[in-house]
Amino acid sequence: MAVKPYRYAVLEAVAKEMRKNKNLCYFYEYESPVASLPDGTILNLWNEFGPDRTSAQGWPLDEAWYVGMGVGMAASGCNVVLELPTMTTVFAFENIFNQVGNFRMMTGGQTHLPMVIWQDGAARGAGSAQQHTQVGWETLYAFIPGLQVVVPSDAYQAVGLMMSAMHSPDPTMFCDYSEVASQTQPDIPDNIADIPYGKLNLVQEGKDLTIAAWAPALIDVKKAMADIAKAGINAEIIDIRSLKPLDEAGLAASVKKTGRLLCVDHGYWTSGFSATVLAVAAQKVPGAKVGRITFPDAAGPAPSEMIGWMRPDAPKILLAAQAMMKV
Repeated sequence: MAVKPYRYAVLEAVAKEMRKNKNLCYFYEYESPVASLPDGTILNLWNEFGPDRTSAQGWPLDEAWYVGMGVGMAASGCNVVLELPTMTTVFAFENIFNQVGNFRMMTGGQTHLPMVIWQDGAARGAGSAQQHTQVGWETLYAFIPGLQVVVPSDAYQAVGLMMSAMHSPDPTMFCDYSEVASQTQPDIPDNIADIPYGKLNLVQEGKDLTIAAWAPALIDVKKAMADIAKAGINAEIIDIRSLKPLDEAGLAASVKKTGRLLCVDHGYWTSGFSATVLAVAAQKVPGAKVGRITFPDAAGPAPSEMIGWMRPDAPKILLAAQAMMKV
């Protein structure tokens, strides 16, 4: 067991798999495939795997080309991990929408696309304004048939989900938020087992209220846990983590036990994935009381006071939990 920085832990998982699978390639736009430990240990994929299997200082800023290249490589028998800077897959959305998710179906199951699109993302922090406070874009990709979507909440979850993504014959959108990477990380075992898709993570057991979230909203849910308990609410906390496939059975089992569901989503109100979570719970557990809190349908402002007022943070989660107990 060891405490490792988030990026080092995930990049190390990629490197380990590249050593086992000679057909696996990792490419990153804009930066070098390098990470380090506090003791000075450096992991450098470029030095180890060279130009045929990775990129050095990053290639030109052309996300449509990157994803198109990945589709071609994966269709021809390679396994591909593509990491892209903050929310840049929008420039490659045509390829993802028309090709990545549909390729297996369009070839009658004859061709799989074993590729991971590792999309870095911003969070609801101050100072960056709308272009770099985008959250909830995982909903865009969960909409696409044939595309798996996962959102890790810490380094342990990230490594396990990345391992599953690299072992999957079908494409995965690996949604990675900077706010998660900046948190204190759990110990990382040397050999983490794959975390299966379609399986939520039970963070805390409870009997009064189910609170469902995924990164980065789960960070605020965890901050609210102590105050929720002080308020006399025995809350069950679940980390969705796999948006598609969604663990509908696990979600329903939790809501059936508590009778209430509060979903916390840092994405937007309109068409946010939390609406899907509530719809599943309401259909599978008739009579359940459901509610959600999200970021409003508005641009993320730069001033900390403004974005803090809009963000569904720990104090707002506590108020929402108390309100749910009165329903």
